Amino acid sequence: MRLLLNETGLPSSSSSSSSSSADAGSSDLDEAALREVYAVPADRAWLRVNFVASLDGAVTGADGRSGSINTPADFRVFSVLRQLADVVVVGAGTVRAEGYPALQDEDPDAPVLAVVSNRGELPPTVAAMTSPQGAALMITCEHAAAEKVEAAKGVLGESNVIVTGGERVDLVAARQALEEKGFRSILSEGGPSLFATMLEAGVVDEVDLTWAPTLVGGDHGRIAGGPDLDVALTPMLLLEEDGTVLGRWRVGR
Repeated sequence: MRLLLNETGLPSSSSSSSSSSADAGSSDLDEAALREVYAVPADRAWLRVNFVASLDGAVTGADGRSGSINTPADFRVFSVLRQLADVVVVGAGTVRAEGYPALQDEDPDAPVLAVVSNRGELPPTVAAMTSPQGAALMITCEHAAAEKVEAAKGVLGESNVIVTGGERVDLVAARQALEEKGFRSILSEGGPSLFATMLEAGVVDEVDLTWAPTLVGGDHGRIAGGPDLDVALTPMLLLEEDGTVLGRWRVGR
């Protein structure tokens, strides 16, 4: 993997060099180097959102899933981001569409999964989780159906259902609740509606985006969908491998 830009202020070791840092244009960044250039600040909690998109802006392929536009380079970084995360926040609709399980069902060392649902309904794959209580959370609001919230508490445990906001989840309070549970590195994997509302609420610190070298046409969603936004970003990192371009941007100037 080739490093094109590194404005993170962090060194990046290259597997092909004994140097402690990699210059722009260097190649063969290994997993340790990727962990370095994607490291989050040590002195504060950090929330980042990760997406993959085609060159024409689609977040899914013809099958309606992001996996059909995924590339090996994107999967490498996706895996590193998961390793660096304490909790992965995902909208309930995306969990259903992508078939997310509770992450620790597949890997006991995986981060906790937090499902955001305004309706208070656990997706079937999470409702059927075999992980111990605490391996998954639900974030919902007061307007959610009481019977659905109670059902979620029965699966996840009462303390693992976070209720905040009236008709919709209060994302500022939700982030605070996650931090109070000790989650410092927060990763969100969408979907587009959750991402847009997160940006609108001002809770996103970083956006990570992979451009897959493909065009899909059709009428697919973009990475952010919903309210109009005007959010400035500052580039921190650019990588390239086999035509896949991966970037890291800080929210704000």
